[in-house]
Amino acid sequence: MHADLSRLTFRPAKHYSGVLAQQGRVQLDADANEQTAITQHQARTLAADLIGQHGGPHGATGFRIDYCPGENKLDNLAVHGGRYYVDGILCDADRPPAGTPAGTPAGQEPTTTPHDAPAGPDASDGGTGGEQHPCTDGSVWTYWDQPDAYRDPEKPADRLPAQFPYLVYLKVWERTVTAAEDPELREVALGAALPDTAARIKTVWQVLSLTGTDLGAPANPTADQVRTAFRSWSDAQRATAATAAFRTERPERSDDEPCLTRPDHRYRGPENQLYRVEIHTGGTAESATFKWSRENGSVVFPVAALDGTWVELATLGHDDKLDLGAGDRVELADSAYTSRGESADLLRVEEVDLPGRRVRLNAEPGPGTGRLPGLHPFLRRWDHRAPGGRGTARHHRNGALKVVEGMWIDLEDGIQLWFEPGGRYRPGDYWAVPARTATGSVEWPVAADSRPLLQPPAGVDVHYAPLAWVVGGERAVTDLRYTFGPLAVPVESAGSASRE
Repeated sequence: MHADLSRLTFRPAKHYSGVLAQQGRVQLDADANEQTAITQHQARTLAADLIGQHGGPHGATGFRIDYCPGENKLDNLAVHGGRYYVDGILCDADRPPAGTPAGTPAGQEPTTTPHDAPAGPDASDGGTGGEQHPCTDGSVWTYWDQPDAYRDPEKPADRLPAQFPYLVYLKVWERTVTAAEDPELREVALGAALPDTAARIKTVWQVLSLTGTDLGAPANPTADQVRTAFRSWSDAQRATAATAAFRTERPERSDDEPCLTRPDHRYRGPENQLYRVEIHTGGTAESATFKWSRENGSVVFPVAALDGTWVELATLGHDDKLDLGAGDRVELADSAYTSRGESADLLRVEEVDLPGRRVRLNAEPGPGTGRLPGLHPFLRRWDHRAPGGRGTARHHRNGALKVVEGMWIDLEDGIQLWFEPGGRYRPGDYWAVPARTATGSVEWPVAADSRPLLQPPAGVDVHYAPLAWVVGGERAVTDLRYTFGPLAVPVESAGSASRE
C-alpha cells in the first residue's frame, strides 16, 4: 500500500487478537493500522470458513453474467448487481443510481434501480428475468463500463474472446487511495498548506475473460470440470515464486562522512524511513525490473495539466524532503493505470519551474495516461537515481532497475537488497523494510546466526473466482457461481419443544 506509514506491524503468525492503547503513551499510525488489519483478517477468515472460497447470499447473489452478442459492435457482458464473497472479501456489484438534480421536472427522473435492489426477479437464479437487452439496462454494469477494470475497446487484448467457449471470472484485490486520487478525502478546512490525512483501502473487482485453451479445460466440460480447471489456473497465478531479503552494511569511506550518525551504525541515513522495493515489470530476472522509495512510495503530486514533456502540478511538495528536483525518477499514473496494473517507463525530471509549479520530463509520457482529469492523474516519485546519483544501484532499464539475483544490491546509506535466484516476479509485488536511526539498522527477520531471512512479497494479494462459462448459441452461459442460504431458522414454540 502506497501511503505515508512509519512501518507495517501486522504479523498473522503472532496471533494477536487486538491492540490496546495505553495511557500516557505516544500514539503511532502502526498501532491503529495493525488493529485494522487484525479486524479485517478475523472477519475475512470467518467469512471464508463459513462460505468457502467464494459464494453469494441467496436472493442477492451478485455477478450474474449475461452474454450480449455484438452483431455490428463488440461483444459485451452484463454484470448484474448483488454481493459476492471471494476468500472472505466482500464484492458489491450493485450500480449506484445516477441521482436526480434539484429542480428536475416530475417524470424526468433517472430510471435506474435503487442502489441496494437486486437485479431481476432473483439475482441468484442465473436467468435473464425477461430482460431483452441486459447490456443496455442502465441499472447494471457491463464488461465495458465496470468501475475499476477500465477496459479499452481499442486494445485487442481487452476485447472478449472471438472464439467460444471462454471463461468469465472475477479478479479481486486491494489498493491504497489517497487524496491525490480522490480529492473528497481531503478536509479543505485544514487548508492547502497542510498535508492530507488518512488514506483508504479500496477493494477492486474486475470481471475478465479467459479462453478455454488458456484455461486448460477438457472438451465439452461440465461445470465442475470448469471449476476444477480454473482452480488450478488461479493457484498458478497466485503462486509466490520470488523472495527477497534486506540487510545493512556499513558503506566504505564512512569515516569520511560528517558525524550525522554514530560511527558504528551500518544504516547511515539521517532519518527514520520505510523503504519500499516494488517490482515494476514482471517475469524472470532476465526481464524483471524494480523501483524503490524511502517514503513507501507515498510522495505523489496531483497533475493539473500535461503539455508534451511539461507537467503542471497542483503542488511541488510541502518541504525539501517531499518535493521534486532535477534527476528524480517519476511515474505518471491515474486511476486507470493503477487499476490495470500496467507498467510504463519511469521518467526523469530534467527541470523544475517553481513559480509555474511545473516540471519538464526527459520524454513525453506514453499515450492513454495522465490526460483525463476525471481519472485524477498524478506523479509518483521514486528515489533511485541514474548512476552517480544518491542511490548506488546501477542496472537501469526504462527508468527502473534491473533485477539482479544472487548478490547484494546497494540501495543507499548502507541498505542492501538480495533477490533469491530462480524467482518469478509479478508487477506490483513489494517488500517494505523500516530503517531506524536509533539502532543504525533495518528491521528485518533474521536467523539464529543473524543472517537475513528470505521473505515473500508483502503484496499484492490477488483473489479469483469463476463466474460463467460462455459457450454461445441458445444456451449462451453456464453459471459457475455458488450461493448460500441464511443460517437463521424459526424458533420452535415451547409446546413443540416440550413434546420432544
